[in-house]
Amino acid sequence: MQHVERELTEHVKLCDAKGQLNPNAIGYAKKPLVECNLKGNFLRKKKWNYWCVFGDEIVFSATICHLDYAAVCFVYFLNYETQRFFEKTVMVPYSRNLRLSDSVLDNSLFHNSEISVHSIYEDGTTRLAVTIPDFDGEKLHASLTIAHPTEMESLNVVIPWNRQTFQFTSKHHALPTNGMVQIGPKRYDFDAMDSFSVLDYGRGVWPRTAVWNWGMASQRSLGKVIGLNFGGKWTDGTGMTENAFFVNGRMTKISEDVIFRYDAEDFKKPWLIHTKLTDDVKLTFTPFYERVSKSDARLVKSEIHQLFGYYNGYVRYADGKKLKIHQLLGSTEEHYAKW
Repeated sequence: MQHVERELTEHVKLCDAKGQLNPNAIGYAKKPLVECNLKGNFLRKKKWNYWCVFGDEIVFSATICHLDYAAVCFVYFLNYETQRFFEKTVMVPYSRNLRLSDSVLDNSLFHNSEISVHSIYEDGTTRLAVTIPDFDGEKLHASLTIAHPTEMESLNVVIPWNRQTFQFTSKHHALPTNGMVQIGPKRYDFDAMDSFSVLDYGRGVWPRTAVWNWGMASQRSLGKVIGLNFGGKWTDGTGMTENAFFVNGRMTKISEDVIFRYDAEDFKKPWLIHTKLTDDVKLTFTPFYERVSKSDARLVKSEIHQLFGYYNGYVRYADGKKLKIHQLLGSTEEHYAKW
């Protein structure tokens, strides 16, 4: 059975005057039409902007997150061939050095002596600048120009656990990216023909503990630019999903739960990702690297197992035709949060 998911076609506010979920916001949209007017709900509001950029040589990621009582900023990179990996995380009490907007593409920033991340949007382009004086003993500087072509669709979904707890997620895939990341003397260049960014924008009011799976990819493959987005566990029982795929900027929404099958004792074994009742999604994900991030800071406890690897299999269009997925570079994860 597929869910009956309402498509939103006009701008709508996420919350009502009391800070509870606006029922008119429940649904999905192909453009970021939801205004995230969060208020109240002290300690339970969660906001983040996560960027992940897939280049020829490395994957580079920068995230700004506000947990209502603390700000978290983390930056990581992975060299595919050498598997050199490093991650820098800073957590500070909420300060004026943080800005996260109510609208998806508006400017965001985090700045202190250890990390500076600025995301500036203007005229269909995001300029992402990251500076870290000490990144694994070297200076890191990133300057990336990320295009948002007007014809490109995105996945925008409001997940309603209930009137008091809910989440708006906006996933933007396969955004052409130019620029560079320099770590010490080593410079990595990104070309828009083959380098693509993913934006995960999240705003919501969360329960104290949560667990989710997320799988995604954005690559040029077999003559097409393909994006994948699948979520599991956290949307179960809500009547909404964050499942979709993109081909040359056009989205096919999948209104069915997706199951992630994997070995929690050995995350690097192949994962099976498939739709619950039909065969509309049938993928195998084969990891080549596992990123593990754990934190336990009293109020905040999290454990992330994020795998980088390749998708193979197929997804199905609405008309029944299959889209072959062959060695598509991407990631998948299990994330537990107590926050």
